[in-house]
Amino acid sequence: MKILKEFGQYIKMFRGMFRMPENKAMYWKQFMLQCNDIGIGSLGIICIISVFIGAVSTVQTAYQLVSPIIPKTTIAQIVRDTVILEFAPTLSCIVLAGVVGSKIASELGNMRVSEQIDALEIMGINTKAYLILPKILAGVLTIPLLIILAMVLGIWGGRLAGSAAGIIDPSIYDNGLLMGFSGYNVFFALTKSFVFAFIITSVPSFYGYHVKGGALEIGHSSTRAVVVSCVLLLLADYILSALLL
Repeated sequence: MKILKEFGQYIKMFRGMFRMPENKAMYWKQFMLQCNDIGIGSLGIICIISVFIGAVSTVQTAYQLVSPIIPKTTIAQIVRDTVILEFAPTLSCIVLAGVVGSKIASELGNMRVSEQIDALEIMGINTKAYLILPKILAGVLTIPLLIILAMVLGIWGGRLAGSAAGIIDPSIYDNGLLMGFSGYNVFFALTKSFVFAFIITSVPSFYGYHVKGGALEIGHSSTRAVVVSCVLLLLADYILSALLL
């Protein structure tokens, strides 16, 4: 029953969100601030994990392909497809669920506990539209861009690791990247990134906005937001894979 209650509150949250803004300039400023926090603020961690994911993929793939019959271009093909299809969108978004999700939940939770949200409502501001909608729109815009960057850096990290370890020549790696490439894989990864971005921003916003209590409850709300977001990300990953692949 608690799950159904939370799901109903989650749906109800969106009903009061899409209304005409009181001040478009104020909403635009809030949107740009969230783009900076979610997009630019997560740039460093995405770059780091993407490069190392690609590097580890190359090393482990080369370790498995010991048969001389299999050409080394296969290493590049496997790294390319695994990074694009799974590693870049899914692993990056799970990390973002911890980084961005906990920040959103704690920020809104602190505003709720300190009665800042109540003060905004007394002033006649639609707090759901002003505090939650810019976060969701900013996430849906910036997170897919981060995923594209993660794909490029993951493939480049694999090339760098293969060259540094003497596993595969860079020219062979580049040839392997072009062999059997399917643009649909990129489309599928971007589709997942849009869905994941919505989950990463909306679920923590819900838990932060509806928190009750004090500082202890804010911590519990942030933890629950991250856990639920990660579970929903994996569930959405399976559903989208079953439907689109």
